[in-house]
Amino acid sequence: MKKLLVVFTIAMIAFSGCQKKEAAGSPPPRAAENKLIVWSFTDELGGMIDKAGYGFKATHPDITIEYSMTPTEQFPSKLDPVLASGQGTPDVFALEDAFVRKYVESGLLLDISDVYNAAKDKLLAYPTQVGSFEGKVYGMSWQATPGALFYRRSLAQKYLGTDDPEQVQAYFADEAKFLETAALLKSKSNGACVVVSTTGDLFTPFKGARKDPWVVNDKLVLDPAMERYMETCKFLRDNGYEGRVGQWSEGWFAGMKGELTDENGNLLEAFSFFLPTWGLHYVLKTNAPDTAGDWAMIAGPYPYRWGGTWIGAWKDTKNPDAAKELIRYLTTDDAFLEAYARESGDVVSNLNVINKIKDNFSEPFLGGQNHYAEFAEMAMNVDGRLTQGTDQVIEGIFSEAVTAYVLGEKTKEQAIADWRDAVSAQLGLD
Repeated sequence: MKKLLVVFTIAMIAFSGCQKKEAAGSPPPRAAENKLIVWSFTDELGGMIDKAGYGFKATHPDITIEYSMTPTEQFPSKLDPVLASGQGTPDVFALEDAFVRKYVESGLLLDISDVYNAAKDKLLAYPTQVGSFEGKVYGMSWQATPGALFYRRSLAQKYLGTDDPEQVQAYFADEAKFLETAALLKSKSNGACVVVSTTGDLFTPFKGARKDPWVVNDKLVLDPAMERYMETCKFLRDNGYEGRVGQWSEGWFAGMKGELTDENGNLLEAFSFFLPTWGLHYVLKTNAPDTAGDWAMIAGPYPYRWGGTWIGAWKDTKNPDAAKELIRYLTTDDAFLEAYARESGDVVSNLNVINKIKDNFSEPFLGGQNHYAEFAEMAMNVDGRLTQGTDQVIEGIFSEAVTAYVLGEKTKEQAIADWRDAVSAQLGLD
């Protein structure tokens, strides 16, 4: 009996040891592997995940998504503390253009270079340039948001003698041509037609014209393009070539509808607006529906971008493979992005899809012009390497300096000096 007990005991020890070895070498439970907590500030991401037929949930039924959305202005303050503490942190999250680089440069995001490298030959360059830092990729985007110059066809015909985009582009081919055309419009209209309703529209195009970012080797840099931006804003204001309203103001929207007035109540004609991809669908169309068909778009003087959404993941996510698969599918998958682009009209960052569908669009709001093909060409010339995590702070202070100069409250030299001092005080840059 004792012999049997010893044999039984040895067998149980061996069985127990075998179990421990199997447990140590086996993956975590399937449910834990395949659940992702996803945070966003935009309902776009939720729609892409939930879309029937081709959305992520429909094509990845083994991965559970717990999704929540927070308004953009509250999103960073919700995300920052959980990333810092590691408690209650989402696996995957959307990042808006205004703050994407803050997180890309933070060291808190998962390296997704392998996702990018597997698809890089079919992707537009600039979205990944924005999402990269020190040779690694931390954020990817499904979309491209290049900017264009939208103009009123009726005003172009009236004052330039043509509304054809190719011919109108010649009037706005560079900075000099832009200013010449501003003067021409005022002259031919007896002061009734302004080239833009606000100088604020010029900020993103001039920013896209830079050769250097705001910070180089830890030193604050004022690229010559941004000095020219200051001078151009002042020139337009002093000569009455712009509508003297603020961007996003009632006057700005009124200009789109043909209802802009000057300080004396006289009607002004706003010839053009600088807007990106989403500006067509969510700004012009929604605020000036009665002007449908009286618009066209051109590249304008400079290639630029404005806005966009990136997707990143927490570096310590317990589900890196599932997180990478979500990012891979939404930002690179040909079949998904083609279905999404055809339904939404969004300009995607996948060149395979762009080249396949770009010739099949005709936008009634633009008089039948193919906006998709135009935007696709513009996106090829955008440089994402100029974007940095400190941009939002620096540009906010710079805008105040430009306003003070344009209004005559400061000289250009004093405005620049005060801008440098304010940035140094806030960010510690020379």
